[in-house]
Amino acid sequence: MPGPGEVLARDALRDLAEGQNGLVSRRQAVDDLGVTPGALDHLVARGGLLPVARGIYRVPYLPGVENERYQVALLRTGDPEAALSHETALALHEISDVNPARYHVTIPTARRIRRSDNDAFVVHVEELMPDQLGWWNLMRVVTATTAIEQCIAYGTPTYLLRQGIERGERTGAVRRADVARLTQLLEDRA
Repeated sequence: MPGPGEVLARDALRDLAEGQNGLVSRRQAVDDLGVTPGALDHLVARGGLLPVARGIYRVPYLPGVENERYQVALLRTGDPEAALSHETALALHEISDVNPARYHVTIPTARRIRRSDNDAFVVHVEELMPDQLGWWNLMRVVTATTAIEQCIAYGTPTYLLRQGIERGERTGAVRRADVARLTQLLEDRA
């Protein structure tokens, strides 16, 4: 039978993980919730938390998302303001056939991020305004317009961005007022 400290830790972790697709990071558990590293290790050993990636755990009885790697990408930054961005966001908005090889995340300030699988993630630094952000499956993501702007600067192939602008306008993900500006930015890049 778990001790009282373990029950409280498990409850706190569950509450946090509910808003993060069933996932929680070690940093959040220790730094934000005050869970001791020993209690966290004990929960993992007993199956109360399931390792997903280095320093990221799933609360086993909470629902998740089909591709939890998006949530892992956000949690790996350690920044609560992190947002899925660039080609990742463009793919999530489903307005382009872009198929990013890595997960793109934007954080508001530069910070050192240590991880062993850094080839899977690209962390960008950019101050984003509230109107540049939205939500997808409980995850912060940049708007379609912002994703296209970022991809223009990043060097995403032109045909994928034209596709994003056209489909974005057709679906309403990109406002008509932004179409001419984005098209001009794309032409100026060439």
